[in-house]
Amino acid sequence: MSRHPPTPLDAENVTYRWTQCLVEELVRLGVTTFFVAPGSRSTPLTVAVARHSKARAILHIDERGTAFAALGYGRATGRPAGWITTSGTAVANGLPAVVEAHTDGVPLLLLTADRPPELRDTGANQTIDQVKIFGDYVRWHADLPVPSEEIDPAYVLTTADQAVLRTVRRPRGPVHLNCMFRKPLEPVADDPAGTVSEMVQSWARGDRPFRTSSVPRLAVPSASLHALAAEIEDVERGLIVVGRLDAPSPAVRRLAAHLQWPLLPDITSQHRLGPSAEAVRVAYHDAILASDSFAAQHAPEAVLHFGGRHVSKRLRLFLRDAAPPLRAVVRPDPRRLDPDHRVTHQVEASVDAGADALCKQCSGRDRTAWSTAWQTADRRVARALHAAFRDRETLTEPYVSHLLSQRLPSGHAFVVGSSMPVRDAHRFGAPEGEPVRVYANRGASGIDGTVATAAGVAQARGGSVTLLLGDLALGHDLNSLALLQEHPVVVVVLNNDGGGIFHFLPIREHESFDPYFTTPQGRTFRAAADLFDLPYAQPETPDAFIDAYRSACASETSALLEVRTERDRNRTLHDVLDAEVISALERPEADDEV
Repeated sequence: MSRHPPTPLDAENVTYRWTQCLVEELVRLGVTTFFVAPGSRSTPLTVAVARHSKARAILHIDERGTAFAALGYGRATGRPAGWITTSGTAVANGLPAVVEAHTDGVPLLLLTADRPPELRDTGANQTIDQVKIFGDYVRWHADLPVPSEEIDPAYVLTTADQAVLRTVRRPRGPVHLNCMFRKPLEPVADDPAGTVSEMVQSWARGDRPFRTSSVPRLAVPSASLHALAAEIEDVERGLIVVGRLDAPSPAVRRLAAHLQWPLLPDITSQHRLGPSAEAVRVAYHDAILASDSFAAQHAPEAVLHFGGRHVSKRLRLFLRDAAPPLRAVVRPDPRRLDPDHRVTHQVEASVDAGADALCKQCSGRDRTAWSTAWQTADRRVARALHAAFRDRETLTEPYVSHLLSQRLPSGHAFVVGSSMPVRDAHRFGAPEGEPVRVYANRGASGIDGTVATAAGVAQARGGSVTLLLGDLALGHDLNSLALLQEHPVVVVVLNNDGGGIFHFLPIREHESFDPYFTTPQGRTFRAAADLFDLPYAQPETPDAFIDAYRSACASETSALLEVRTERDRNRTLHDVLDAEVISALERPEADDEV
């Protein structure tokens, strides 16, 4: 099925004329990657993709996995991938990925096959109500009619145009095209006889989209930013918080240095890991805020938040309690980012444009006592954590995050699972490693689909991905290991035999804690690695882990590294590390010059 028909209109029947036109227009609009789960009703869509010489299909048996892989692709590229699935519960399996894409603003194009209207609500096999099945979690929905010779294919083309526009314009997110098909579903000969307009025929002979749509660019709200600049002009005790960004923002760096306000980057901000030119970056701010004394003495008077949500609960509570008189959120999304209802200014603008405008309108400063205090604390905590890890000869969950952050190869992508891995990577990751891009499903913060998300990132980047996740997350998405055959992903699983994060919650003091919340599994993943033909290692020391990780990266194939830890000891270790950080912040040191 690798042939590409002379034009999309050259089809065996009207159904294939529609699907070939749909796929052709999507490809012309830049949607060239499709994640496909097998099914009968989706045959016309699948065959149209398989026939197209410029379309790439990634096949996987699990609809939930393919949906999350498409999500990962969208995260890494900023462009939608197509998700193709058959009718019935197969469609419902896409909901978790759709929720994540909606919440975190990731482009995703859902192409679901459906039964024709005469089979709906009749008890017909594998038929459910798919119309608006994803509710308000999609940016736009269209229920395409059964292909008909009486409808101009231009309808299909403009629908594809609208779908792509709605998934990439701000706020980006998922779009759903529900496609009804009657049998025969196979490309059997029944030449379509319907009239095709000259406009569509001209499109079919060319290589340009049927309709060109421009994604609106957000104008810088000059009045709002001018007023905001006036309010922060004389503020010294300010903070710049950077949440999730698709790429590093030089403009935010410049603004932080210009104002001499400490820059507090999230692990997914693309500013937390890797070397940094900005002297005001405070990479270890989460660990610093373990000190109640430091937090009490360093409450800010103003906060500028750029980008998406921040993973640190400590920072959120610190800012909630400090309640600075000015707290602004600048991002290209009109939705609230204010769970504690403390935001005083919401500015809908691109992060770079907003930061540049503020930089131009505010006076610059030399180093201040305020910024020096945060930088000094950051260096003290860095030394304390490095010493704490160096003196331990056993692998722990924080230590693995610390080691990985130092040894991720340049240009690598780092995908971090929810629950404890993303928190440990944010809190303990060493900032002096190579530049890397960091991705995490922190929109809805689920553990489902983590392996598939990493596979989608690898498809987008051509490999070079490290995935850090917990044992429950890996067990939840085990069959997505099948997606790691084409592009290399080094999977590092922290196996503490259950849900370690619950040891940090009040439920740990109650009798129902274990096993109802910890949910121990009592398994390792060696057999899973064998099942999916993945090289496997279970290092037990830091040196063995470093050797195994380097070897896996050098092999340019996917691999599974399993680190066994203990949940109780992990909880205690976090308390010990907090105590060492607090001690480092409270004792005077002679080398505090910045």
